[in-house]
Amino acid sequence: MGMGRESRWEKDAMTVEIVFALVTAAVLAGVIFAVAWTLVLTLDLSGSAEKGVLAGGALLGAVAGVWRLVRVLLRFDEQRRMGR
Repeated sequence: MGMGRESRWEKDAMTVEIVFALVTAAVLAGVIFAVAWTLVLTLDLSGSAEKGVLAGGALLGAVAGVWRLVRVLLRFDEQRRMGR
């Protein structure tokens, strides 16, 4: 693949990969937050313990979501550069 303009197929592939990365990152973040929410409900936490677990779940979910997004996009870019 040269350094010229991308073909329509390549642009479509990039779009699909970006959407895939965003959706899987959001799902991963949501699942992690749901686990934290389930812990709060299961352990019947309240007050600062509830807020702490939910804040930790939100933070961990956000970090995992960003990690997933970056990982998928970097993998796609690496494969694109190798010509796959």
